[in-house]
Order: sequence, then C-alpha cells, then structure tokens
Amino acid sequence: MLYRLASALLALSPLAAAAQPLSKLDTAALMALRPASEDLAEAGRRYNPEAPIPPQCYTEIEGRYNPCYVCHQSNTDRERPNFMQDGGLQAEYAFSEAGMTNHYANLFIDRSAKVAAISDAAILDWIGQDNYSDLAGRLRAEGFEGWIPDLDGYADGAGAFDADGLARDGSWWVAFNYKPQPSTFWPTNGSTDDVLIRLPAPFYTDTDGRKSRDLYFANLALLEMAFQDRDAISMPEVDEAALGVDLDGDGTLGKTATIKRSAHYLGAASDEPVQRMLYPEGTEFLHSVRYVGLGENDAITTPPRMKELRYMVKTRALSIPQIASRYGNERQEKLDENLPRYVDLGDKGMDNGMGWTLLAFIEDETGRLRRQTNEELFFCRGCHTTTGANIDQTWAFPRKITGAKGWGYIDLHSQRDVPNLGESMGEIAQYLERSGGGDEFRSNTEMIARWFTPDGRVNTEAMAGKTVYDLITPSRERALALNKAYRVLVVEQSFLFGRDATVTPPANVHAEIDEATAPTLPPQYRYRHDIRLNWGE
Repeated sequence: MLYRLASALLALSPLAAAAQPLSKLDTAALMALRPASEDLAEAGRRYNPEAPIPPQCYTEIEGRYNPCYVCHQSNTDRERPNFMQDGGLQAEYAFSEAGMTNHYANLFIDRSAKVAAISDAAILDWIGQDNYSDLAGRLRAEGFEGWIPDLDGYADGAGAFDADGLARDGSWWVAFNYKPQPSTFWPTNGSTDDVLIRLPAPFYTDTDGRKSRDLYFANLALLEMAFQDRDAISMPEVDEAALGVDLDGDGTLGKTATIKRSAHYLGAASDEPVQRMLYPEGTEFLHSVRYVGLGENDAITTPPRMKELRYMVKTRALSIPQIASRYGNERQEKLDENLPRYVDLGDKGMDNGMGWTLLAFIEDETGRLRRQTNEELFFCRGCHTTTGANIDQTWAFPRKITGAKGWGYIDLHSQRDVPNLGESMGEIAQYLERSGGGDEFRSNTEMIARWFTPDGRVNTEAMAGKTVYDLITPSRERALALNKAYRVLVVEQSFLFGRDATVTPPANVHAEIDEATAPTLPPQYRYRHDIRLNWGE
C-alpha cells in the first residue's frame, strides 16, 4: 500500500534506501527517506506537487463518514465572493494523478519510542520558552525585505492585549474571540492558536489625521456586519460626539455601544465602500499556531512557544467579476487535473492568486522561528485559496463571537457550542456525528471515549451544558504526548511530510487512492454548511 509513497521518497533520497528493495520498505526505511525541508529547498527539489492538498483529505470515509463538509461547499448564495463550488469533493477523491498518492509520510510513522524518551519536565520547559520576541531583530539583521513582526509581547498571548482585544503596544493589531474550525485547530488534536486583524491606518484615523480608538472599533463593527449580513451590531462603547456621527441612528450624539449598517466606512476611510464579505485592501491577519500549554491545575492554555507564525495581507482588492473569473480558472485547472501553480514573491511571501499575499515562519531544529521554505508555504494555499467554504480566503473572522463580546483574546471558556447558521445542533456535536470521531481520521480515542456512547452514537447528554473549552481540550496526558510528538518533527525538520502531531499512525487514512475502488459518499451523507455561527445576539 505504501509502494507509491515510498517511490516518491526514493526519488528524493536514493542512497538512503539503497540497502533495501523498494518492496520491503518499512517504517524505519520511510523515516530514513525523508530529507529535511531546508535541505530539499537548497537542492532545488520539490517533493509534493500537490502540497495544497492537506493530509485530512486522505481520510477513509468508508461510504458514510464525512469530515469534508466543513471545507468543501457549493454555495447557493450567488453573491458570496467564493465561487469555488467544490461540494462534490465531499462525495469523491477528485485528485490529479500526483494527488492520488498521499505524500504525508509522517502519518505512517510510529514515533512512540521517541516520544517516550522526552520527559514531561523537558517538554514543559520547551513550550514555556519564548521563540517569538527575537524574530524581528534577526530578520532585520539578515536584511529581510518582507513583513517583519511588529507586535510587542505577543509571546504572552492575552497579555499583549487589553480587554477589548486592542494591542497594548500601539500597533493597532486587534485580537478577537472566535470558535476554532473543526477539527485540526481543536487543542485536543495538538495545537492552540489565536488570530489577530489589523485594518489600514485610514480606518483608525479621523479626517483631521488624529488616531482614534473609537473610530477603529466602529469601522471594525461595520466590517463584521458585512460578513454577518446584519443591519446593526454591538461594539465596545464609543463617543459619537467625538466622531461626529450618529452611529446608532437615535438622532442624538452620545455614548453608544450599537452601530447600524453604513454604505461606507468612517473617518479617513469614508471613501471606502463597505462590501459584503470582502475585506478592504491592506487588511492584515496574524495567526500564531502554538503548542498545547498546561497551566494551574493542568488547565489548557496558550503557551509562549509558537510552532508557526502565519501572516497574510490583502494586497489587491478584486471586483466580484474578477474573483469569479479567478475561481473559474481554478476550477478548470482542477477539472483538467493540472498541478497547482504559485507566484513566489521572495521575501514578501507567496501570492495566492486571489489578492492576498501569504508569509509564514516555522521552528528550525533549535526551536527558533525561521521563514518557511517555498514548499512549506505552498501548503497554506490549500485552505486560503482553493476551498469553497472560506469567506474572502479567511476562516476565523467570520466565526467571531458576534458584537462587543467577541472583541478580546480567544477564550474557549466563554463559548458555548452554538450551531452554524441554518442549523439547530451545536457545531461540535454535529461534526462528531457526521465525521464519526473527534478528528478527521477518527483516531482521537480520548474524544471518542468522552463524547460517544459504546455503540458509536454521539453522547449529547454528556455534552449538554459544556463550554467549548470542556468539549475540545485534551487531558494533561494527551497534551504532553502531542507536544512531544510535534517536538520530534521539529528535530527532524520533516514538515514537508506532515505537520500533524501523531504518536502512532492513524488507522483511517489512505496511503494512496484507487479511483476504481475508493468508496464515495451517497447523497444522504453530503451536507450544506456555513462556517458562520448563530451566537444568538
């Protein structure tokens, strides 16, 4: 079953397997065949021509399990600026010839022995170290010409922001409280994270050139309404008199925590129209992916150490016809089974083809953040370009808690398992039911033990009344094991072959796809899905 995968690896490292016939390659041989990401980049070699296909797309659906619906959708809303229309990927493995081989060799490796060799004290010390704060200085010293991290104290997580999520250092980054997307970003599956947004300077500057917190939150609220299709929304209290605008429409200029829909943004951005489900040009996002922290009484926390630091900026605002045309080209490329292409912008990152530039950093073997190689970054295009469920190439902001309560650093304790728009069941419970487990591969035995009955049904009674934190965070033992498993990947620098923190190989994953025999999903197991949530406000 691993023959084609081993062949792909053998093409990269022929000497590593010289002592073994290809037909007898086992786990140890596969490990030996994986060159480090940077070594492969320096050699000018590309391993996975279908890097935007994530490992989760190779899950075994067995004719009934469907974790695919959270990403792949064919929208009936013709004005939504995502025209990918890829709901058919719920039903079948529609890959190019290269994509038929699962290149993520790390999924097939048992690293139990290496995990066992790392002590609890060692991994806790590791994740408690700050590997963010020196990054900006190192990049400047190297003469790096791309975006350089500019948020002070970010390693501290929530400590870098005030109660409304505004960065304390004056950088105008804003943290927001969103529900993590099922299920890769659930802490129980190996990572904690946060997401920040920053609008361009005109959005926090008045017409006289003064910077204004009140103006900024009013404009952020207008942006949120554009994504949530709302006519009014709550926000942190602002002074209408200082802004000179009756935001809540009550006919007076006073203090208000409500704003109504507007055709244009405010202040120095007043010439900028508010466009449905589209960010203004110059919008930035910052996303830190971290280990699973353990705090007092083994509470799951966001630790200082980052696995990855991901940045994206909207460098070009496309019109709806332009967006539709680019999605049309993307669909045709996939129908023709052409390999995905990319535009490398050097230090600036990678153009995703939809008006955004992506840039990311990942740990080197010593744990310092380094710039991702071209192929490592190419992986990010899968979620931020070619899926039908995202909105203007993003996932987190459309999932923000509605209104004023959603401004602030991510806090799973404050969240309930609300349903997606158009649904009645809580999103997490619904995902467990549709996917048959707590992750795409149905390999998270802790989630199965907690939230499923012995006969395989979702235990909604056990889930009742629980916070999102209760539902998707791991035990101390699991958190430590997953942290150690990822630490092994860091030492190996084997990210091209999978970044999932697995200790033992998940059972329900294809090493290769045989179009003639791979099961498809019948219509009753295909679902409509809106990534936005009904928070009840």
